[in-house]
Amino acid sequence: MEITELLAAARDGDRDAWSRVVPMVYAELRRVARRHRPANGHDATLDTTGLVHECWLRMAQGVAPNDRGHLFALAARIMRQLVIDYARERLAIKRGSGVADVPLEAVGDDEVAQARDYIALDDALQTLARTRPQHARIVECRFFGGLTEQQTADALGLSLRVVQRDWAVAREALAGMLAP
Repeated sequence: MEITELLAAARDGDRDAWSRVVPMVYAELRRVARRHRPANGHDATLDTTGLVHECWLRMAQGVAPNDRGHLFALAARIMRQLVIDYARERLAIKRGSGVADVPLEAVGDDEVAQARDYIALDDALQTLARTRPQHARIVECRFFGGLTEQQTADALGLSLRVVQRDWAVAREALAGMLAP
């Protein structure tokens, strides 16, 4: 059975269908999640497996995606939320948010810089989404979801040419917003 058929069965209430999708997409979700690990790579609270599992749990609690593309677009959005939440948490710890049992050296400078970069990108994406929501969704799929241009086009129901054009415009807009 194909992913789209399993997702349709899951939407119709077949819980077993949802669990059969996992092995079909797990490796690719891990590849995507690996891109978003903390810079130092040693923090066990946001490792690749944890990010994939938390993403999958959140997807399982919502409405089943329509197809493979929709699944990965949704995963991109959820991973973005998880990574940004994690980045904000790490910066709060570094600032001394009342968490007494975390030594300052546990939050390294590389991790703080990466957290700030993710938060700045998220802020810029929110700004972009207010005026050009399609561009923001394309960035989510491409950057946070690791989707190719064609996969992004399929996931969002757009033509490849539109994705290519909007991806270029979005990158330029974001670069302008993120420039020092």
